[in-house]
Amino acid sequence: MMILAVVALIALLVVLIAWGKVPPFLAFLVVAVGGALAFGMPLGQIPKSLERGVGDMLGGLVAIICLGAMFGRAIADSGAAQSIARALIGAVGLRFILLAMALTGLIVGIPLFYSVGFVVMIPLIFSVAKRAALPPVYVGLPLLCGLSVAHGFLPPHPSPTALVTLFGADTGLTLAYGLVVSIAALLVGGPVLTLTLKRVGVLPLGGPPADSPFAAGAASEGSAPGAFNSFTTALAPVVMIAATTALLVALKSPSPARDIVGFIGHPAVVLILCLIYATFSLGLLRGVSIPAQMQRYGDALKEVAGVLLILAGAGALKQIFVDSGVSAALGGWLGALPLHPLVLGWLIAMVIRVALGSATIAGLTAAGLVQPLLAATHVDPNLMVLAIGAGSLMFSHVNDPGFWLFKEYFGLTLKETLLSWTVMESLVGVVGLVCVLGLSLVV
Repeated sequence: MMILAVVALIALLVVLIAWGKVPPFLAFLVVAVGGALAFGMPLGQIPKSLERGVGDMLGGLVAIICLGAMFGRAIADSGAAQSIARALIGAVGLRFILLAMALTGLIVGIPLFYSVGFVVMIPLIFSVAKRAALPPVYVGLPLLCGLSVAHGFLPPHPSPTALVTLFGADTGLTLAYGLVVSIAALLVGGPVLTLTLKRVGVLPLGGPPADSPFAAGAASEGSAPGAFNSFTTALAPVVMIAATTALLVALKSPSPARDIVGFIGHPAVVLILCLIYATFSLGLLRGVSIPAQMQRYGDALKEVAGVLLILAGAGALKQIFVDSGVSAALGGWLGALPLHPLVLGWLIAMVIRVALGSATIAGLTAAGLVQPLLAATHVDPNLMVLAIGAGSLMFSHVNDPGFWLFKEYFGLTLKETLLSWTVMESLVGVVGLVCVLGLSLVV
């Protein structure tokens, strides 16, 4: 009976968001309160559980996500993303253009939120396509695949970061495993898929009208920072987290040095240091005033408010499941299913993704359902973060805003978008799961 109640609550969440267009934060709260009443929680305990769920979820994430948004804004507004793309394309030439665009998407996607990276890189995609006399989708699909895998697998993006906190995973290890999974998924979902679509003659040739602002060239080279500056700034968080994680493994015994490394390697501290560096390297040293920089950062914080509210709502629902005893019962039921826990997490995230369209909401909702499995099955929490991330990217279709962004920016038909965008996202999800299962055999 309890399992049916949980299914009904998830169905209600889907209806509220997908059909009723209720803001996700409100929908999560309504479902959380409804669930608390259905599970017979004492009325006096319900507000406390909601407050605790919101606080526990946001407590360790607000700083990371807000700092990540500001850091990404510095990368985007300075032209560093375009500089990275030009450097990679210049290094490999047009012969390996697909690989260069895929790597550009991954590198740029690490500091940038997906939607921001999409809009920032669109002019460059059309600029490169025009220069190389290639179809825009042929050039753009690998790059957007890179943005997608970073969004699904790598901290400091909202869903992976939140899942790391929920599962008690290690940010550094999740990032290391995530890079392995991301590269494999990117190669298959980007260059390999693009070449396959071209070979079988179904690669869309569409693009925006000539007078569309989307077809404008990328930022001029003179206005963008140099390639070295752009690469070192954009990759600074990854390098710092990877380096401090390696040092922590080397410094096994407690010591003042290990404490210092642990402090510097905390994601929030890493992002603070990287943001300060970006403020100088991409701003002050290039003639951008402090007020202008702070205005950009303020705008970034406004843009991330909706993401934080989604996280807060998901935390409230998760806590209701925990305090009502549903999580324990659900963990026992899920653990008895004849499926590997990582496959189960992937499958739940995929179903919610198909129903709701949002990768972030799919990941967070699946995490709340799968969390009890971790203690019972001793699955590596870092790998569970990635398995759910892979499922949350599956089968993007007409209820996903990213689907329509891709369709309209590239001027494609519905069929062409399904053959390119939807297939790409699904391949990334499947390859991601295969890689996670492979990693589970060796780590």
